[in-house]
Amino acid sequence: MFKGLLITQEDKKSTASVVELQEDLLPEGDVLIEVHYSTLNYKDGLAITGKSPVVRSFPMVPGIDLVGKVLQSDSDRFSEGDFVILNGFGVGEMHWGGLAQKARLKSDWLISLPKGIDAKQSMAIGTAGYTAMLSVLALEKQGVTPDSGEILVTGANGGVGSFAIRLLNRLGYHVVASTGRMEESDYLKSLGASDIIDRNTLSEPGKPLQKERWAGVIDCVGSHTLANACASTKYGGVVTACGLAQGMDFPASVAPFILRGVKLIGIDSVMRPLADRIEAWQRLSELLQPEDFDSICEEIGLEDVVETAYKLLDGKVRGRVLVNVKAQ
Repeated sequence: MFKGLLITQEDKKSTASVVELQEDLLPEGDVLIEVHYSTLNYKDGLAITGKSPVVRSFPMVPGIDLVGKVLQSDSDRFSEGDFVILNGFGVGEMHWGGLAQKARLKSDWLISLPKGIDAKQSMAIGTAGYTAMLSVLALEKQGVTPDSGEILVTGANGGVGSFAIRLLNRLGYHVVASTGRMEESDYLKSLGASDIIDRNTLSEPGKPLQKERWAGVIDCVGSHTLANACASTKYGGVVTACGLAQGMDFPASVAPFILRGVKLIGIDSVMRPLADRIEAWQRLSELLQPEDFDSICEEIGLEDVVETAYKLLDGKVRGRVLVNVKAQ
């Protein structure tokens, strides 16, 4: 028996609670893992609270991230005792995820814990930091350098935004952070933001072409914010889109793309090929320092996850939420 957060549904109403589970209930997979840490992401919050139809089948253990030790393996890639990381691949939506003390997964979804970070640090990073790194890599690969100009990060107080600021700062970029919580300006500046702007300057309908400012953008918000970011990106600039906190809509025109050659790049972290995952995690292990994890992350136990999920969706959580699934 082991503990896990289980979401059940009755009369189209879902309920999430910590329960005792039997190992034989775990879904199919060729690697059995003793989970050490998971995370609480925005998508997990939607699943746990039932505020969006994230979960595809019930009952479900949520948790799109995990790190743990291999207990059994039928895969040539991993052996008993190896530490592995999981991000995405529909885990926590269609396949039981990381918010439990054990998980059985497909080896094709896993990568080895990279050298330079430990298990706890890897989940302080989680999908949020991994997504931020994918976004930074996209800017680099499109030729956006620190000399290109200002980089805008929207949704700056969230997990992706927080790590994006820290990573960009470590690489020498001039970062401007957009937030709806201006009282958190000191926190954002401590991560490396040079300037802070109120999200209201971006979140309302705007002109299709605006004054050129950004050499690059990492957008975690979507909707009008993304449209305005594109409209104010400099000629040949690059915008990456990885979030939808404001909405899934994109009320924009083609003007920035055909008149200024702006590039809009979607950042998918869920089904990303293993080679991209390994590259991103290797860069994370090289760029992040021990002090980064405590400043961006708070730690909770399984029993605290449901309450924290509601706070997360209400915008009352800063940075990352690390879940110690073994904590009593």
